[in-house]
Amino acid sequence: MKIIHLSQPQVTVKAKVHLPASKSESNRALIIDAITGHQCTLHNLSEARDTQTMMRLLQSDEQVADVIDAGTTMRFLTAYFAVTNQDKILTGTPRMCQRPIGILVDALRTLGADIVYLKNEGFPPFHIRGFNPVQDEDSKKGFRLKLRSDISSQFISALLLVAPLLPTGLVLELQGEVGSKPYIEMTLQQMAHFGIEYDCNWTTNVIRVGPQRYQPRSFAVESDWSGASYWYGIAALAEEAEIELMGLKEDSSQGDSVISEIMSHLGVHTEFVGNSVILTKRPAVKSYKWDFTDSPDLAQTVAVVCAAKGIKLTLTGIESLKIKETDRVYALQTELAKFGAELVEVSPGKYELKSKPDQMRNRPVTTIETYDDHRMAMAFAPLALLTTLDIANPEVVVKSYPSFWRDLEQVCLCQMTQEG
Repeated sequence: MKIIHLSQPQVTVKAKVHLPASKSESNRALIIDAITGHQCTLHNLSEARDTQTMMRLLQSDEQVADVIDAGTTMRFLTAYFAVTNQDKILTGTPRMCQRPIGILVDALRTLGADIVYLKNEGFPPFHIRGFNPVQDEDSKKGFRLKLRSDISSQFISALLLVAPLLPTGLVLELQGEVGSKPYIEMTLQQMAHFGIEYDCNWTTNVIRVGPQRYQPRSFAVESDWSGASYWYGIAALAEEAEIELMGLKEDSSQGDSVISEIMSHLGVHTEFVGNSVILTKRPAVKSYKWDFTDSPDLAQTVAVVCAAKGIKLTLTGIESLKIKETDRVYALQTELAKFGAELVEVSPGKYELKSKPDQMRNRPVTTIETYDDHRMAMAFAPLALLTTLDIANPEVVVKSYPSFWRDLEQVCLCQMTQEG
């Protein structure tokens, strides 16, 4: 097992960080580019493994498409391969084959896809054997499809990206509370950039996309706000900080840009300057509540910061974390407990975090297990400002932020050694 040792750096952090590109924007742009026959010009594509996997599989003629552990890649390619009538078998890591995909497959079958599960019903691997589009009884209104929206927004985005290819378009009627809504809006905004017209009514939760063609255009991918969140964690836990994060927009379409609002309560001030943000210290509150329904990928970072600062945190909207790369709720509970912090479900869907911040500082070396989850590794790394850490299986960061450890070493002056 590989381990990275993070020793306590200087208490003042002054840095300029070139963040990785957004894999969320990159993956959507790659699907659209493939639909246009690769006629688009895409700039600043992510180097994350998820995006590199997407690029590789879109260019491959092999029947078996192994997405490894890339959830977005699995969902987007399922819809793309199905609606473009390709003969493909999709599979992934053992954990990926435990992540449900039945809602998306059922929707694609309703639209005319021939998909057969190869092992367990509702889970990868599965075989896409063709597509014979079903004609709606009223083609002027588009094919109407009802879809549960409380499981994964990626199912919705996957269908929206291919909706213009359907003979009568698509009307999506979303049922239940819509989770991660900003990611759906990101999808629609990128579709619009490439010439697609749509109608979205969040009052009725109905989205209409008519049959039309994507227009090949240039697109520049923004830096990743999810990646920025870990630097917010570093700024929050440093005694003094001035961190410039490059390539971020104030009017970003990325839902995780809400980290600037969240961290304004947890001790970090954000100043937008051109295409950068400057992070500095400010006083923090004693207690805080946040609904992570639209930004679940921030929950780990926020929980660690609050535990370290002794901020009583109430979390809702984190149920989707249980079906991510790992059960992130369980992983958080287990690793925070090593520092005397408790994350407890006090009522259905409502969690409270209580901690003893004195137990965070100057401890014996504590090993953080990462559970094959990139966000566990990066969310806990800022604790190195308080005590010495061992991060197990640190290579998991390649999924979204391959240069994270190098950036951390260069700008935070952490002396890192690697074993294994």
